[in-house]
Amino acid sequence: MADREVTLSIFRFDPEKDKEGRFVDYKVPTVEGMVVLDAVRYVQEKIDTTLAIRWNCKAARCGSCSAEINNRPALMCKTRIDTLGDRITVAPMRAFPVIRDLVTDVDENYRIMSKIPKFTVRKELMNPEAEGKKHQDVWRIQQINVERAKEFKKCIECFLCQDVCHVVREHKSGYFGPRHIVKAASLDMHPLDIVNRAKFLNEEGGLGYCNITKCCQEVCPEHIHITDNAIIPEKERAVDLQYDPLMHAIKRRLMKKRGETVA
Repeated sequence: MADREVTLSIFRFDPEKDKEGRFVDYKVPTVEGMVVLDAVRYVQEKIDTTLAIRWNCKAARCGSCSAEINNRPALMCKTRIDTLGDRITVAPMRAFPVIRDLVTDVDENYRIMSKIPKFTVRKELMNPEAEGKKHQDVWRIQQINVERAKEFKKCIECFLCQDVCHVVREHKSGYFGPRHIVKAASLDMHPLDIVNRAKFLNEEGGLGYCNITKCCQEVCPEHIHITDNAIIPEKERAVDLQYDPLMHAIKRRLMKKRGETVA
């Protein structure tokens, strides 16, 4: 039995017919425990079967049903109707090209991911028997390092953090975006990895463009501390590679002795 009726204002776009998209209103009856994905599927099944949506698990594990609900990036399957008003807007993620209706093209994320240097270990770890060591011994790591990496592994690649990032969405600066900094950080923080990706992220990934607003962290459905535990540490690594405070202090003292202008 329906508890109440809500108006769902859904973005509609057909590339073969429309130059620009438009919002169309639909009346949807609700029941207890209903989420936005349920309401959108009701529209697709009962009212307009041409509506294009992307979803899979309906359990907040696949990241497929990302959208902007009342102008906030969120998973449709995790957003309850009873937490919203009587009028709900559902739009595609604005950071990515719209394929049709609520379906966006997120392929760029996988192209970026392919650029990030892969997990790399020392050669002797690949053949520990040659060094007279057991395989399980050389690959053993401390639990604290396991926990650090585990947080980043929770990412379901919903790309909501990419969508909410104003640098990715508006400035087209070449910044990889929070999802990919998390990926790189998960590799950099592995104790057996020998690659430092900070310089790559700074020069190729536009790491410096992030101004640490933490908006990506706020919308993450897995509650990953994206800014605190991934972006800021990578920024610190990038600065360490370019700036040595001890050498800078020595340089300033020598310049001062010579009477030169100290920056």
